[in-house]
Amino acid sequence: QVQLVESGGGLVQPGESLRLSCAASGNIFSISAMGWYRQAPGKQRELVASITRSGRTNYADSVKGRFTISRDNAENTVVYLQMNNLQPEDTAIYYCNARLHVGTMYWGQGTQVAVSS
Repeated sequence: QVQLVESGGGLVQPGESLRLSCAASGNIFSISAMGWYRQAPGKQRELVASITRSGRTNYADSVKGRFTISRDNAENTVVYLQMNNLQPEDTAIYYCNARLHVGTMYWGQGTQVAVSS
């Protein structure tokens, strides 16, 4: 099993930045990729960004050029999401995700990001 603990959410004004962190523990050597998803009220959960064990990244079109996913080391023990130029449409609960080589997915508890003037 994998445990994920997120931190870093909050309330900011449009144009400001936040950095989310996700610390993984447990069977981390079975993780093939980690990512961030978000779910806004009344909407489906969507992929924001992901990073594989090899370092390949993927972003939703809506965040390209504004968000950056990174990790502390190749073991993916801590993954970050740097969010710049935040906009009201980025308001959502952000969830950390870990995908194992066998396909199993684990989720964090979620952290709220609110962007409002």
